[in-house]
Amino acid sequence: MKIRSATLADFDTLVALDTIAAHDPERRDHISSWIEAGCCHAVETNGSVGAYGVLAYHFFGNGFIEMIMVAEHFRRQGLGMALVRHFAAVCTTPKLFASTNLSNRQMQTLLRTAGFRTSGYIDNLDENDPEIVFCFHAAQLRG
Repeated sequence: MKIRSATLADFDTLVALDTIAAHDPERRDHISSWIEAGCCHAVETNGSVGAYGVLAYHFFGNGFIEMIMVAEHFRRQGLGMALVRHFAAVCTTPKLFASTNLSNRQMQTLLRTAGFRTSGYIDNLDENDPEIVFCFHAAQLRG
């Protein structure tokens, strides 16, 4: 497994593996912007890109995992965990945040398993599906 910066050559592959991008032009625009900004990372396994993630620094000056997307046929193989651990290791701020909907149990489990702790909730982003905010402290890597 190899994690690398995504390039514009990866765009079609990332769109194809993203479950939202097929029917949402805004997601495709986000993927393009993330690649151009240099904050999008691709996970290669056995010669194929099976996942991507986005690490940004717009959340009150802290690292923030904006996206983790694993292709359906690559799920349950550790690609999501590899991205989260990679982001925790390369994050340049003492705190790394992530969030997911209350309904997304898989992502909650992934973050908790990686050592993230619940930090709070945000209501009213998605109708009847609050966003849970998680935090990871870089000191955890040294401890």
